[in-house]
Amino acid sequence: MKLKFALSLFVGGVMTVSAQQGFKDGIEYYRADKHEEAKMILDRTLNDAGTDKAESYYYLGQIALAAGNTVEAKQDFDKGIAINPANPFNYVGLGAIDLKNGNKNGAEEQFKIAKNQSKKNAVLLTDIARAYYNADPVKYAKEIEKTLTDAKKADKTCPAIYILEADMKAPENIGDAVGFYEMAWNYDKNNHYPEAYTKYAQVYFSVNPKYSIDRLKELLAKQPNSALAQRELAEKYYENNQFTMAAQQYGEYIKNPNHFQQDEQRYVGLLNFAQNYQESFDLAQQILAKDPGNFYMQRMLFLDQVAMENYADAVKYAKEFFANPKAQGNFVANDYSKFGEALYATGDTLGAIKAYEEAIVLQPENADRLKDLSDLYAEMKDYGHSAELMSQYMEKAEKPSVNDKVVTARRYNNAGATATDPDQKIKYLNSALKYVNEVMQENINDKFPVASLKAVILLGIHNQEMTPEVYDSFMEALAILDANPDNKVNRKNDYMNLYNRLAQYYLKNGDNEKAKEYFNKYLEFDPDNEQLRNYVEKLK
Repeated sequence: MKLKFALSLFVGGVMTVSAQQGFKDGIEYYRADKHEEAKMILDRTLNDAGTDKAESYYYLGQIALAAGNTVEAKQDFDKGIAINPANPFNYVGLGAIDLKNGNKNGAEEQFKIAKNQSKKNAVLLTDIARAYYNADPVKYAKEIEKTLTDAKKADKTCPAIYILEADMKAPENIGDAVGFYEMAWNYDKNNHYPEAYTKYAQVYFSVNPKYSIDRLKELLAKQPNSALAQRELAEKYYENNQFTMAAQQYGEYIKNPNHFQQDEQRYVGLLNFAQNYQESFDLAQQILAKDPGNFYMQRMLFLDQVAMENYADAVKYAKEFFANPKAQGNFVANDYSKFGEALYATGDTLGAIKAYEEAIVLQPENADRLKDLSDLYAEMKDYGHSAELMSQYMEKAEKPSVNDKVVTARRYNNAGATATDPDQKIKYLNSALKYVNEVMQENINDKFPVASLKAVILLGIHNQEMTPEVYDSFMEALAILDANPDNKVNRKNDYMNLYNRLAQYYLKNGDNEKAKEYFNKYLEFDPDNEQLRNYVEKLK
């Protein structure tokens, strides 16, 4: 994957037209039920020149009310009324508090004030209906129905009405809900209700991810400056494992001033996935400059350095990551395996082994980590540990390959060849024989290396004595070689090794004629070996 992301547009401070949405991005996030993000934007844009502060306070109050903080909610609604008493929505907010407190009469008084401020306002009536719904959809079912009927009388094409109806259907009937969301966006000629698309995508994503993404693409085409539209499309690409598209969309979205640090962090990870390691590293450093304790970004620094094979720097950044108090309890197996890779590359083999072992503790079900650690022990020539880890891998792997079996057999054979305890030696070699016999039953193109390995294992089991069983295994390997005439050219060394072993076997058993036969076969491949030729000629 060789994507080039224009991060310079982000880091260089280039501002897009999306800045013009200002506080309206916060309203869109609220209406899309993303209260935390909405509050962040509304707070940061509250004193901007283009902000309608009375409207902002209404949504801030609604966010506080949804969080159960009625005191803060009332303060926000009161501030909105003080700034603009003619704005009817803050009275709706006060009514919603009364409903929350069980004061229906007080709520109706506030709603009456709101309706007198703006008669036959379908959006206002829908917000009143939503206040009843949020308070208790069962208790206030009649009030909700009547208020929505009044809203439709005021303007039956108001998208807000159908969004509320969809929201009420969504928990139990996705099909009806998406139908209402579709009605909402069909009526939304001025593109003021992006939440109709985002909520549709949210409820329908589990049913049809592609269709949900297509709707968000339509929304973005209609509202290219909407932070909500930009972010929702990026997130849905991400959730659908379309990481390349997600990276491109996040790259565009984070140019919007109303993005969030968590979005930058996800973009760092996506840049790493796209193999744009330096860009990922640079952006992670920028985030850490603003948020020095961000352990996720510390993790990305060292992962990017590992990927770029800057192993000394990777070790340095990894140690900072592992020492971060905020990171404690948040480590994952990949942290340790990548740390192990960097440590091994810098010559700290023991440290690498310890790191790989930590990875296995955190993710014992991942068989591949056992294989990685086995490889490391094999490189250290600690064949006993290496073989046992490969055996564990074979037990856990869903479908170990033929090559895995051969590797396991070789490592057990090496463990047996280097073992000093006789009992342990035989145990290792018998394990090697078990795996090699399994491979001999497989339908593979080239069985000679396996047959040759089997003969060597049996030779070890019999203490390097060419017993009849060992002899038979070498003869089996020779038959495999002879089956392909090309091997006389391509596998000269294999032939020479086998002929020498067979000659030695016959020589030891007193059959000099047979020994001479195999020595002469050997000399066909090594005709200039005068020392051997002289020896053979003297054999009686």
